[in-house]
Order: sequence, then C-alpha cells, then structure tokens
Amino acid sequence: MATPLSDPSLSPLNTIAVIGLGTMGTGIAEVLARAGREVVGIDISEAAAAQAAATLETATARAVQRGRLTEQERADVLARVRTSTDLTAAADADLVIEVAPESYEIKHQIFRELDGIVRPDTILATGTNALSVTRLAADSARPERVLGLHFFNPAPAMKLVEVVSSVLTAPTAVTAVTNLALDLGKEPVAVGDRPGFVADGLLFGYLNQAAAMYEAKYASREDIDAAMRLGCGLPMGPLALLDLIGVDTARTVLEAMYAESHDRLHAPAPVLKQLSEAGLTGRKSGRGFYTYEAPGSATVVRDALTPLESSERNQGREVRSVGVAGSGTMASGIAEVFAKAGYEVVLAARSEEKAQTAKARIGKSLSRSVDKGRMTAEAAARTLDLITAAGSYESFADVDLAVEAVAEDLEIKQQLFQTLDKVCKPGAVLATTTSSLPVVACARATSRPQDVIGMHFFNPAPAMKLVEVVRTVLTGEDVHATVREVCVKIKKHAVDCGDRAGFIVNALLFPYLNNAIKMVQEHYASLDDIDAAMKLGGGYPMGPFELLDVVGLDVSLAIEKVLHREFRDPGLAPAPLLEHLVAAGCLGRKTGRGFREYARR
Repeated sequence: MATPLSDPSLSPLNTIAVIGLGTMGTGIAEVLARAGREVVGIDISEAAAAQAAATLETATARAVQRGRLTEQERADVLARVRTSTDLTAAADADLVIEVAPESYEIKHQIFRELDGIVRPDTILATGTNALSVTRLAADSARPERVLGLHFFNPAPAMKLVEVVSSVLTAPTAVTAVTNLALDLGKEPVAVGDRPGFVADGLLFGYLNQAAAMYEAKYASREDIDAAMRLGCGLPMGPLALLDLIGVDTARTVLEAMYAESHDRLHAPAPVLKQLSEAGLTGRKSGRGFYTYEAPGSATVVRDALTPLESSERNQGREVRSVGVAGSGTMASGIAEVFAKAGYEVVLAARSEEKAQTAKARIGKSLSRSVDKGRMTAEAAARTLDLITAAGSYESFADVDLAVEAVAEDLEIKQQLFQTLDKVCKPGAVLATTTSSLPVVACARATSRPQDVIGMHFFNPAPAMKLVEVVRTVLTGEDVHATVREVCVKIKKHAVDCGDRAGFIVNALLFPYLNNAIKMVQEHYASLDDIDAAMKLGGGYPMGPFELLDVVGLDVSLAIEKVLHREFRDPGLAPAPLLEHLVAAGCLGRKTGRGFREYARR
C-alpha cells in the first residue's frame, strides 16, 4: 500500500530509479545496489545502458579482488540492478534520481514525463550542480516532492552528498533522502538552492580564477597545478581538475553561478569558452588544458606547451654559502633547509641573542627528526655545525645568496635590502621571502635590482616542498637560473610566477576562503557544513574555517586587502565578518578564538 502523500519520510526508499547512465549515474547505481537497494538504471541510449552494466561488472569484480565483496555479494549486487531505455521502468520507484545533462530543457522534459509515470508519493531528485532546483520543481506537478541530491565524482568513493531544498520542498522528503544518504554510508549536508551549492560554489570560483591566471600567461599550467598541490595539499591542481570535470561542464556551472551572483569571479574565463567550442573538453576528449594519451585516458603526454627539461635551461651562478636574515620561525626553518642540503649558512638577526635563539630552535627541530628516525644524530650535529649565528648583517659579506625572512612590512624589508646592498659582495643573489609585498619595491631599494628575486617558502619550511620563484621585470636571467638550481639542491619544487599580489597560491587560495566567509555571513550554510563539504567533496586537507583559524584571521585579512587593492575587483573585497572578527581580537588559534573557540594552551 502506498505511503500517505503527507509523509514520504516513512518510506524506506527501497526501489530507486537512476536516470542517466553516464559516469555519475553508473556510480550512484553501484552505491545504491551495494547498500541493498533495488535499482532501475534508465538511459535513452542502449549503448550507455550496456556500458553501465559492463562498468558495474568490472567495478564489482575489482571489489572482490580487493576483498571488499565476496562472490555471492557481488552476484547479489548485480542482481539488484536492471537497465532500461524506457522511462516507464521507473513506475514503481520510491525515489527517482535524475543525472541527465545540465540542460533545463532536458531535465524539464524528464520531470514532466515522470509526473505521468511514478506514484504520487515518489520523491524526485535532481543531481544538478548548476541549475535551479526551485525552477525544476516549479515545472513539476508535485513540487513538494522535488529536491536536489548532489553526489560527487566518483560516487562510490566520495563521502559527501549535498541535499538541496527549494522553498517548495516538503521537509519530510528531505528527511527521507537524508536518511537514505546515511544508510549509504555518506555524509549528507543540507543546503539551500543556489548554483554550485556549497562545495561547487566555492570550488568553481577557484577553478575559474586558475583558468584566468593561466590565460593571462602569468604562470604555466604545470606550475599553477604544482603550486596548489604542494602549497595547499590538494589532491589535484585546478587545471588538471578542470580537465577531469570537463571544461564544458565547468563553463556551464560558472555561467549559472554568474547569472545569479553577477560576481566577476564567477564570469567564465574566456579560455573555457574557447576550449569548449573547439571540442577540447578535457580528459573525455583527449585534450583540454593538457593533452592525454587517448580520449578518456588519465595519462598526460608531452605537447607544444610542455616545459623544457632542466638541462635545457640557462646556467646560474655558483652558490656555496647562504645568509638568512631573521630570527622567527620562517627564518630558522629556511636556514635548516639550506644546512640540511650541505650549504654553509649564516643566520643573522638584529642581535646575537636573537640569532642564537633561532639556532637553538633549529637544534630542537633536528632533534625531533632524529627521534622520528628521519636522520642520524651525527647528521643532525653536522647540519647544526654548518649554521653560524650572527648578530649583524655585516656577516653576509661573503655569502653567495642572501635570503631575507624578516617581518612582512615593506619599510622594514626595504631598509634591510639597503643594508644587504652595502654588505653583500658583487654578484651575490638577494632574495625576499615576502608572501604579499611587491618584490620590485625591495629591488629598487638596492643599486643592483637585477640581482633581486622572490623566494616564497611555505610554512613550515622544512616540511613544505613548494617555493614560488618570483621574477620582477628587472631580475636577471642568470639570477632566476641560480635560484631554480638552488631549489633542486635543497629538494624543493620551484614554480615560476611574476611579481604581483598573492603570486600563485595566495591569489587563488584567499578569494576561496573569503567566499566561504561570505556563505556563513549570508546564513547560507554553517561553518561545520562548509568545512565538511570541502574536505569530503573537494578532497581538501582542511576546511576553509579550520585553515583560516590556523593561518590567523589578521594575516588573512591583510592578504585579502592586498589582493583587493591590486586587482580592484569588488568580489575580492574582504568579507565584513572577517573584518569584524579581527577588530574584536578574534584572530584564530593563536588567540584562542577565531571562527571557532579553542582551549588555551
């Protein structure tokens, strides 16, 4: 007997139809069948239906090989799935999940046909991530039964499911679908109806900016991707991810987001249109931002844009000794990195005492490495012996490379560069580790701007593999080559970029963090749901609010202000909530309170 129309949440949703058997639809069907649900897979293409069945056979066979299913369990899973090319096969479904192409016309047609096929109490879910659930619901004869159910690709592996309500959705339908997601072993996040929802709403703005950065020839595709993987711990770089998602799909999502937000950060970068219209849609076509071995392959092959091998680059200057200026965590971390690579290091600060304190910090760090079995006690002692603590920058007289790691204050840095200009020998390379200030302003404080370059290390320097190498319009080619060679010797991955605010990582990271704050400010989603969405749906090691509290809200605000001042884009203006928290002294973990509260140490 049918469940009363008023309460579909009482139904266990045992029979589920999945409409659209592409990669996502097939993945959803597998998840449902493995959770004991009867699944009807429907696609207008017989070939797609046959391919879905073959994919399920392969996926479940692999699960048996890995010990995740027995042969009997595999047989039971496959028996629970049947495919059809006729929409009427959904007649007995308790829930229909539509994952057809992102087109209102196609989805409206499916929903109108379903109105005449399914039971009155059947819930209709759309898998869209770009179109309005409300608009789709309004065109249905049962708008209170329509909601969004947004799985992430690959559906069997990704834990996040966004449950999207429109103003018309009955709460009982939301409850039923949320319970189903929990039964599937997923982590459901409840969100309202706006393009991109939480995860894609934050992700696609970031991907769009990366595409625009590449289009502007600010950095190579390889360097942009490596910077975000190594600088932020992301599983994939943004351009590789766009190729995986599909350049055409990304363009569709961004167009829907821009139509609602009118935020320039969501206006699709022209390169997305150019690639889409040329049929270069990413992995599925064999070429997008990268070139692949074959359509559908994940193997990248060389093409005309692949960078030269290191042997084909210019030769740099010889570097035997390094000076590191500063006494904070960053300075001591950088000095440790150079000493571990065998360089003689002079660690200089404004006083002998500060320099000795910084060297002692390095000693403790090396001792921890010994305790963890990462190096021997003898190697640690040799490393520490390579470091000379000095209370004056006069000790930089013979260094081949001087690296500045003092306070992030332009006036302080310029004064230091004036000093380095006087004390360092001719031909010494002078580097700044600034993360947000113009490198050229440091260069102009010297009489040798051609010798000045940016070397932006990431914190903690001994652990983080990335160094952003920042050339100004005045930097000499041999100076750039020198720093690239040094990065190889200290086992860091160098990425090249120009001298503009944020370089690569911060220019892409902080607008994403700012947009997350705006979501909370607008009461669209909670801190916990946004953090969960980005970790589970985007593979981020930390959610945006966890990261903001670790970085420091004051530091984050300062970087946002620099980006806004440089690019003059209204979308980059710091979120008022961030400014209010900083004004209140809530700076994150270091003060015990930021977006969350922390126990005082």
